[in-house]
Amino acid sequence: MVKDQEFLEKKASYCLALAKKLGATETSVIVNNSVSETVNFRNNKLDESNRSDDLGISITTYIGNKKSSISSSNLINDNLNILIEKCVETTKNTPEDEFNSLPDKDLLAKEIKDLDLYDDTHIENDQKIDYLKKLEVAASSNEKIINTESSFTQNKSNFILVNSDGFCNGYKTSSFTSSSVTVAADEKSMERDYEYSSKCFLKDLVDAEELGKLAADQTIRKLSPKKIGSEKIAIIFDKRIAKGLLSTFASAISSSAISRGTSFLKGKINHKIFSDKINVIDKPDMLKGLGSRNFDSEGVKTDTLKLVDQGILKHYLIDTYNGKKLNLKSNGRCGGTSNLYFDNGNISFKDLLNSSPKSLYITETIGHGSNIVTGDYSVGATGFLVENGEFKYPINEVTIAGNFKDMFQNIYLANDLEFKYATNSPTMMIEGMVVAGK
Repeated sequence: MVKDQEFLEKKASYCLALAKKLGATETSVIVNNSVSETVNFRNNKLDESNRSDDLGISITTYIGNKKSSISSSNLINDNLNILIEKCVETTKNTPEDEFNSLPDKDLLAKEIKDLDLYDDTHIENDQKIDYLKKLEVAASSNEKIINTESSFTQNKSNFILVNSDGFCNGYKTSSFTSSSVTVAADEKSMERDYEYSSKCFLKDLVDAEELGKLAADQTIRKLSPKKIGSEKIAIIFDKRIAKGLLSTFASAISSSAISRGTSFLKGKINHKIFSDKINVIDKPDMLKGLGSRNFDSEGVKTDTLKLVDQGILKHYLIDTYNGKKLNLKSNGRCGGTSNLYFDNGNISFKDLLNSSPKSLYITETIGHGSNIVTGDYSVGATGFLVENGEFKYPINEVTIAGNFKDMFQNIYLANDLEFKYATNSPTMMIEGMVVAGK
């Protein structure tokens, strides 16, 4: 059972008052509590069960333009007294930075909507075990599956954010997550793949048998991969890989990267960086959205942003500190995006496959090959060769490479967008990428 708002607010208010008494001119306090329960299975047998109850506080004090922060998991008042005293003393000895401050008062969230983010349903361990038994049976039903791992996690969280400008708000969230990892083997290879489902509400979680079967099917179809030669070819990214490119884009437009000059998209506001048909949206008020929120980690209100409109970059992701460096107001993105997605394209998945006589369909990438300073992209990959819209055979041990400046201009999107994660994308095709094979 997570701590209630009254408890969290009481602790935060205590810290706020003490920091002011000790000489802080401004203070921000976050108190959070998270209770998580997980059951793991391996090869149709119960492997482990664990529970964690995390209670923590983070305190930031300001004296003019000086700032320091401190955090602890011990919320006993005697410990908080020591923490706050140390934090204020540290602040006094910290160099001044003209950009340090709380957010502008007029930017703080005033209206808190009910975004339907909390399910008070509690699923007992024996119910988790029953779910995982069904999942494991489905995942291991094919004789080619030689190893299975699965898990079920229930998480309930509550937090409150309080600052010396009068902001005091927080809310509960919940998540239910199930996953299945399978290993398959034949006489030529051994392959691994996975599937998972994560929802705010238990009733929305993918059925156990369906999840297990998806993981198994995705693994088995990767068996006996072939190698291909090096060439320039159209690359089709599966939705769960395409969303990774969108996450890289988000990193490149963060105000911290822009203010440091470490992004290839610095100075690109109102410039055309994608093709005309591409729109990128960040929508924080989506009901039951995994990334939904009423305000960012500074208390600034969050509104829907059309980050890219018909290929043109319209906004950076701005927090208070880096926004002041850039002479821009925060748009409620301290901590990053909320529910970020590419808007749907205008062709079907089938038509996307048929749009090029030969392409590679990528289902997994290996390594962290995105450089937001230069825009270079290079990763190992596995997937399938596609010819005339048909999946021919699995491929592995290839490297795909390009530069985001060119890649973004050559993106084509299918109309199969689903909101399964906090960051989502339809199936994506990028023409003319370099593939290094055997």
